[in-house]
Amino acid sequence: MINKKKLLLTTVLLLAFLTNNSYANTAFIDFKKVLNTSTAGAEAQKILQKKIESQANKFNKEEKEIRKAETQIISQKKLISGEEYKKKVQALRARAAKMQKNRQTELSKIAKTRNDAKVQLLKKLNPIISSYMKEKKIRIVLDKKAVLLGDVNLDITSTIIKLLNKDLKSLNIK
Repeated sequence: MINKKKLLLTTVLLLAFLTNNSYANTAFIDFKKVLNTSTAGAEAQKILQKKIESQANKFNKEEKEIRKAETQIISQKKLISGEEYKKKVQALRARAAKMQKNRQTELSKIAKTRNDAKVQLLKKLNPIISSYMKEKKIRIVLDKKAVLLGDVNLDITSTIIKLLNKDLKSLNIK
């Protein structure tokens, strides 16, 4: 339902611009491409991907250790008292729960870092687009996702990426 509304709105907007002969004052940009392929955006993606891989490796190693401990406890079941067995099982469950909580916390931190980087990039991008709009007398810039059909000459993505790359070399990601 929402997609139909977006499509209808986009179509109406485009028709309004085309009938007013103001289509030259319209452009579109692929924000996803800008965020992922600009120098700063690509660097941020690499840093975040390394963090994700590092955390995944850490937690996979810990998970293997927990499984190994579980196997060891199961093999000792007949050799130790029932109460000792319960204590070991409870300790193992607590360890597994703590690992899951830590995993979730780390993933949340990475998601927050990704969002912060996106916001930082967009803050730098908005004045660049505004300046370009004034220079080229563009009245409206649409996200490429919202454009059903458009002349490729109205796509300013590459130009904006070049301007952004000149202005922003990297983001402060920790």
